Amino acid sequence: MNKLTIIGNTAMKQKLIGYRTVISNLCKIYLPVILACLLMFQARAQYRFDNVLYGAAYYHEYMPSPRLDEDIQMMKEADLTVVRVGESTWSLFEPQEGVFEFAWMDTILNKMHAAGIKVILGTPTYSIPAWMAHKYPEVLAAHTGGRKAYYGIRQNMDITNPVYRKLSERVIRKMMEHFAEHPAIIGFQVDNEVEARGINNPGYFQGFVDYMKNKFHGDLKLLNREWGLNYWGMNINTWEEFYPRDGVTNPSYKNEWERYNRYRVAEFLNWQVDIVNEYKRKDQFVTHCFMPSFQNIDQLESFRQMQYPAINVYHDVQDGQNGQFIAYSGDYMRTVAKGNYLITETNAQATGWDARKQEPPYDGQLRQNVFAHLASGANMVEYWHWHTLHYGQETYWRGILGQDLQPNRIYNEFATTAKELKHIGEDLVNLKKENRVAILFSHDSYHALSFMPYTNKAHYPAGLVHSALYNQNIETDIVPCDELADFSKYKMLVIPPLYVANDNLLMKIDEFVKNGGYVVMLYKSGYTNEHSAVRATLAPGPLRKATGFYYQEYANIPPLSLKDNAFGLSGKEISEWYEFLVPETAKPLAYADHPFYGKWPVITENSYGKGKLVYVGTYPSQELLEKIVFQTAKDAGIITVENNYHFPIIIRSGKNQSGKALHYLFNYSGKSQTMNNPYPSGKELLSGQSTGKEITLGAWDVKIISE
Repeated sequence: MNKLTIIGNTAMKQKLIGYRTVISNLCKIYLPVILACLLMFQARAQYRFDNVLYGAAYYHEYMPSPRLDEDIQMMKEADLTVVRVGESTWSLFEPQEGVFEFAWMDTILNKMHAAGIKVILGTPTYSIPAWMAHKYPEVLAAHTGGRKAYYGIRQNMDITNPVYRKLSERVIRKMMEHFAEHPAIIGFQVDNEVEARGINNPGYFQGFVDYMKNKFHGDLKLLNREWGLNYWGMNINTWEEFYPRDGVTNPSYKNEWERYNRYRVAEFLNWQVDIVNEYKRKDQFVTHCFMPSFQNIDQLESFRQMQYPAINVYHDVQDGQNGQFIAYSGDYMRTVAKGNYLITETNAQATGWDARKQEPPYDGQLRQNVFAHLASGANMVEYWHWHTLHYGQETYWRGILGQDLQPNRIYNEFATTAKELKHIGEDLVNLKKENRVAILFSHDSYHALSFMPYTNKAHYPAGLVHSALYNQNIETDIVPCDELADFSKYKMLVIPPLYVANDNLLMKIDEFVKNGGYVVMLYKSGYTNEHSAVRATLAPGPLRKATGFYYQEYANIPPLSLKDNAFGLSGKEISEWYEFLVPETAKPLAYADHPFYGKWPVITENSYGKGKLVYVGTYPSQELLEKIVFQTAKDAGIITVENNYHFPIIIRSGKNQSGKALHYLFNYSGKSQTMNNPYPSGKELLSGQSTGKEITLGAWDVKIISE
């Protein structure tokens, strides 16, 4: 080999070494990102619903005597398609520490699979076994004021306790190793209805201190300044003297504690999902069921790794049945899920932890509620639960079957509805909605207004706002207004009191209006910054240009009328709160009919850029807010044929997986209603008949029209 060859080979080797170094460094940087994306894809994109699932939670272990075969036979006869099992049975899966028993659940899964019934299996971590509380009492939750949790109820633990976490991880892994490959299981539910629930253990509090260190980059001077801790001389000078939540009065501290609670819940759920994802098949999903206490949950972060988040919706029935809470829950869940979601629990018969409110649904209401869930984007509806308990705290939280375990009125209505879903479910599943209106939901404002209440009514009237849209068939999404909130695709926003907000969010709203958006905004918006500290500027702070006014005073007021029957109303339409608005570019729309307060407008309209902002500086009645919302929607050009109808006729629309328009027409009353058919060329799916110019809805009825 000559010298040139040796030199060439050496140079080539050096190049190769250089390439390997570059590739190695790139892998170190990007491989974790690629792997995370692959895991995210695996967690999200595999399972698809081909039909609506309809079923119940099932607990054979609660039965007074064995009857698995009989239950499954009744399920098959009723066309039930899915059950949820196992989420509260840690004490059976692990009756003694380190001793695991799964054979009893194997029997249930095997027989469900043989019957063609799909199964969702829960991790049992929300109800700890007695041996854990006895041997490791430190896992039980401590609360503010020295209160503590005792054994004898579920969700009585500190979800951050390292012993609880270690034992939880072990039982989850043992279950996943044993059950993940079972063909009956389509998905796994991690835990159940998680919230922080007042946890205040020493370790939990230390986690809060570490969370604050990270958030303020270790700068206590900055924290003291932003929270205003000079007040009453409550400055924190070292991290060791950071004082616990128990006696705190500072609103900034309180609101940050609520953020920490939401952070901890999300971290706990994502921790469980990570474990389950190590074992589950690609054709299985992971979910979690929440109650609609949206203010207590960081939805976006909690659901980040779940393909189909779930919600448990319990609502009024009988004469109180109106579908609004079903729609409210779905309008939020659908936005967070960026698609479809699951109903893991809802009313079957009467509910209650005692027997004081036994109000079973009227005939037809069970069926109507199923279609109300589907009309909001649910792909599954399950009841809690299959049979009514014979003992325990929830003896009167009644299931499909009563305590006699025999077919009954509710079972028969379930079967009727199931047969309809069997026939047309493929046309209803995977509904997509493209709404032009959104409600901005503020977790921080909800809590901050409860810390500084101004009324004995709902201090954060999100339900009032949603009803104003729902009653007029203006469909909406509900968008959490965090840093990542994107509402640019909407034409109109309706905003409950946005009491806590940073400048960036307020300027996003400013830009939304300037670029052609329409906004209805309620009182107290823009008053404090992200730390719940009042801005040292004229209210409403950064919103001043978009609203076209400022104000310096406000008052609590009794119920008052509007001057000159503004908006065509003559009752006492405003109450609780009155801001003394001073218009600059805004046009006054209404004044109080009062010798003092009537000097200042309380409802204004401001044209700003290409859009318009209507501001309501008082607590409006439902009727007044409906008038304001409708007029703004009309100005925004988003009124449609559906808006010719008003509650009790409710219309919910979307497109099915074939791209066809679906319209659900509900009659939320006990009287038959004949109406002009807004879709005369369509086909009614439940009857299979073509529609005409008129359509009749019976009491508590629903029609589904496909175009």
